[in-house]
Amino acid sequence: FFKLFKPNFMNTKTIVAGILAGVAYFFLGWIMYATLLESTFASMQGSATGVMRADSDMVYWALILGSLGMGFTLAYVFGNWAGISSAAGGIKAGATMGFLISLGFDMVGYATSNIMQLNGAILDIVVYTINSAIAGAIAGWWLGRS
Repeated sequence: FFKLFKPNFMNTKTIVAGILAGVAYFFLGWIMYATLLESTFASMQGSATGVMRADSDMVYWALILGSLGMGFTLAYVFGNWAGISSAAGGIKAGATMGFLISLGFDMVGYATSNIMQLNGAILDIVVYTINSAIAGAIAGWWLGRS
């Protein structure tokens, strides 16, 4: 598996860009979801109960791994397929990828579950798009460094 990706993916610049974008996703998620918009999202929950974990029950290793996964996705696509090497290019591509990924995830989730109301799904698309634009700007900026 790693032999397929090693020539393009396992370089220091892409790894650092992925880590930086992943850290950005983690902290932006904390700021947006757990601080600024926590009560707003709580008011937009669907009829499913017991879905959200309490802060004391969070599985932080999985949250960190997921944030890094998203960061590495941006870094890999930017560095190996799209040739993005600027903050401006990263903002555009990050926002586009974030919008499309969250549109797909949130609309399928809304269609098939009672976790969130439609307005909550739409707000999540907006927030994830913003977070992806910022993480994309960071990854693009790092990849453009000489």
